[in-house]
Amino acid sequence: MADDGSAQSTTVWPLPKFSFEVKWDGAVMHFQEVSGLDVESQPIEYRHGDSPQFSVLKMPGLRKYSDVTMKKGIFKSDNKFWDWFNQIKMNTAKRGPVTISLLDEGGKPTMVWTLANAWPTKVTGTDLKSTGNEVAVETIVIAHEGLIIANA
Repeated sequence: MADDGSAQSTTVWPLPKFSFEVKWDGAVMHFQEVSGLDVESQPIEYRHGDSPQFSVLKMPGLRKYSDVTMKKGIFKSDNKFWDWFNQIKMNTAKRGPVTISLLDEGGKPTMVWTLANAWPTKVTGTDLKSTGNEVAVETIVIAHEGLIIANA
């Protein structure tokens, strides 16, 4: 009798990364690419004067979150990125949570990243090429103050 894989555990295979959605400002948006979901703890180097070792100690310091870059196709009359970016006025920006969800085969979230106090730092329109046949893609770079990861 052949094994059809139905009895396998869900922990045997890693999750595919091609099905995801982004929730921002109450709307669900679909992107071609999302990158920059990382955090690092900056090391603090310290050595006290009477240390018998001739090297520094390393301690965990402040956390540093990378900016998140998202790319999506341009649609007619869709200026959400530009509208959000244009709300930046004299050191103030509309901040809010951005939720990125990795979806399973049924469209349910399996892993969720939430960006705290997110705001746009850069919006890039598409490049134009008379000999190309690619889709027009725009890019938004988002700064944030924290990354929360949850498994659904």
